[in-house]
Order: sequence, then C-alpha cells, then structure tokens
Amino acid sequence: MEQFLVDALIQYGYIILFIWSVFEGELGLVMAGTLVHTGHMNMATAIFVAGLGGFIGDQIYFYIGRYNKKWIHRQLHKHRRKFALAHLLLKKYGWPVIFIQRYLYGLRTVIPMSIGLTRYDAKKFAIINFISAQIWAAITIWLAYIFGDKILEFLEYAKHHWYIALPAAALILGGVAYAFNKIEENILIKRKERHANRNIAKTTK
Repeated sequence: MEQFLVDALIQYGYIILFIWSVFEGELGLVMAGTLVHTGHMNMATAIFVAGLGGFIGDQIYFYIGRYNKKWIHRQLHKHRRKFALAHLLLKKYGWPVIFIQRYLYGLRTVIPMSIGLTRYDAKKFAIINFISAQIWAAITIWLAYIFGDKILEFLEYAKHHWYIALPAAALILGGVAYAFNKIEENILIKRKERHANRNIAKTTK
C-alpha cells in the first residue's frame, strides 16, 4: 500500500497537487516541495500548478458569494463569527487581505466568499488572487524543498512511531485551532467595545 501511494504521487503528482490545492492547501504544497527535494518534481512546474489550483479554488468561493447569496446567508447563521471577522478585516485592510487570508486558519474559504458578497470588482480580485496564489505556492514549496531532509526524517519516524506522531499532530492542530479561535474572539470583542464606546460618546454629546 505504501509503495502504491509513493508510485501514485510520483506518476500523478501534478494532478494530485492541483486538485489538492483547489480544496485544501499547505499539506499538498509540503508534499510537492518534498518531491522537488527528492528530484521527482520540477520546482517551477510545481509552484505554477499549486498556485493555479489555489487560484481556482478561491475563484470558486468568490463566485459562490457573488451568485449564491441565499446559501451564504444560511451559512451566516452557522459561521456568523467568521463572516463578521472576515468583514472586519476587509473593511480595515482592504485588498491585502486577499494575500494574507491563505495563512489565516479557518478563514481561507470565508474571506473569498465575503468579498464575493460585496461589490468588489471581479477582475481586480482575480488578478490579486492569482498573484497571491503563486506567491503562496512559491514560499511554501520552497520552504518544504529547503527542509526536505527534515520532513523525510519526520515521515520515517512517524511511520515507525505512529502512536506518538498521531497524538502529537492532534495536539499541535488543536493548539493552532484554539489559538486562532482566541484571536478571533479578541478581535470581535474589541470591535464591540469600540462600537459601544462610540454609541456612549454620541449619547453624551
């Protein structure tokens, strides 16, 4: 089974990387960077394919927001905190959010949909999104290439010590999720406090 997966990655690596980049992200890029390190992928091709996948994925989310507003409003009830945070970031930082959203846990799909809900120019979004996706792919794949030996050592260790690696990975992912949730809460709490202070200031005038 292990050899089958390795052979599949080597033979269909670019196809897998493209599909993975449409729906997910960093893990597929780390895989690609490691294969570049071992000589089974070309750096420039891997970056372009991954960036193209990431670009198409965000374009899909953008147009979901633009043309499926009823569905989005239903999702607002379930994920209202994330949509509120995305709206706040867009209002405060504008188009640079398109660049940084790829590194914001839990907001990668929400921010493009939130932009789609607005009157933001679709062509401008596409251009910024494409450049952002290529930079994101280049940075992540290049880092995985540089640390390829360490990644391979970790994978080899994880294969023989899965009973340690799996709980450790779960703790790390859980910690990242918890940290981002706390950051989201703090940002939204500060926003509410600012609104409350403005309302108080208006009533005292």
